[in-house]
Amino acid sequence: MVQIGYTMMTEQAGPRELVEHVVRAEEAGFDFSVTSDHYFPWLREQGHAPYAWAVLGAAAQATTRIPLMTYVTCPTFRYHPAVVAQKAATLQLLSQGRFRLGLGSGESLNEHVTGEGWPTVDVRHERFEEAVEIITALLEGGHLTYHGEHFQVDSAKLWDLPERPPQIGIAVSGEQSCALAGHYADLVIATEPKKELLDLFDQHGGEGKPRVGQLPVSFDPDRETAVRRAHEQFRWFGLGWKVNAELPHPDSFASATQFVRPDDVAASIPCGDDPEAFVEAVRPYAEAGFTEVALVQIGGESQHAFLEWSERILLPELRNAFG
Repeated sequence: MVQIGYTMMTEQAGPRELVEHVVRAEEAGFDFSVTSDHYFPWLREQGHAPYAWAVLGAAAQATTRIPLMTYVTCPTFRYHPAVVAQKAATLQLLSQGRFRLGLGSGESLNEHVTGEGWPTVDVRHERFEEAVEIITALLEGGHLTYHGEHFQVDSAKLWDLPERPPQIGIAVSGEQSCALAGHYADLVIATEPKKELLDLFDQHGGEGKPRVGQLPVSFDPDRETAVRRAHEQFRWFGLGWKVNAELPHPDSFASATQFVRPDDVAASIPCGDDPEAFVEAVRPYAEAGFTEVALVQIGGESQHAFLEWSERILLPELRNAFG
C-alpha cells in the first residue's frame, strides 16, 4: 500500500493560499502533506517563498487530521539546529502529534543568505550530522551542552516538549546520506524512485522504516496548458541534485535551463487530465519500495482545480492501483 500526499509548495503560493490549499487537501482525502522550506523560489516565475514554519503553525490550527511535514528543512545555515528542535517540538504540540521533521543538507539557493558561504559537500555532511545529533538530543529532553567541530550548544533545553517527539526524516541522494539516515532517521526521504537508495538505507539500519518520495505533476483539462505551466515553473527539476544544491539564485536556474524544451519536461512530468498517466508516474516509486508519495501540483493558481479533480478521480484511481 502506498499513501498519497499533497505538497504545500511554498515557492508557488503565498502563506494564506498555502493554508487554504492544505485544508482542501485534507477534505479531498489526501493521506498526508509535506511543505517545502525555502528562502527563494527555484525560478522567478514561481514567485513566492514565505516562511514555511509560520505556514505550518497556521496549517496545524486550520486542519484536524492530515499529517504535516517539512520536506525538507536544512538545519545548518539559515537555522541553528537548537532552534530547529524548538520549532519541531512546538509544531508537534500545535498539531497534536501530526508533525514529522524532514531534514536535508540544503542548497546554496536558500542557505547562502546568511553570508557564511557554501562549503564542499563533505563539510556540509559533517555539519548536517552534528545538527541531527543536536536536534535528536534536545527532542529527547533534558539539558544539552554540545561541542562539535561546527556547532556549539551551551546548556540548551526545550521547555515545551510533546509527549511523543516528532519523527525525523532524512533526505538522501547517495551513500553518505543513506548511512546517516539509516543510523539516525525514523524515515527516509528521496525525490527520485531509486531503489538503490532504499537498499543503502536498509543496509545502514533503515529496514522496515517508512520511505517517502515526491513527484511533480501538472494537472489541467488542457494538456498544452499543463505542459506550458510545467515548463515555465519546473524545468529546473531535471538538473539533478548535484547541480540543484550548488546554484545560488533563481537566475542561475534560469540560465542552466534555458535550452530545456517543453517536450523535455513533459517526458518526465505527467501533464493533462488522464489519470492513468499519473498512476504510471507513481508506479516506479511503488515498485522501488516507497511507502508514501507526495504529489506536487505545479502552479499556485491551479491548486483548487487539482484538488477537486483528485478527490473525484485521481485518488480513487491511485488507491485502486496501489492501495
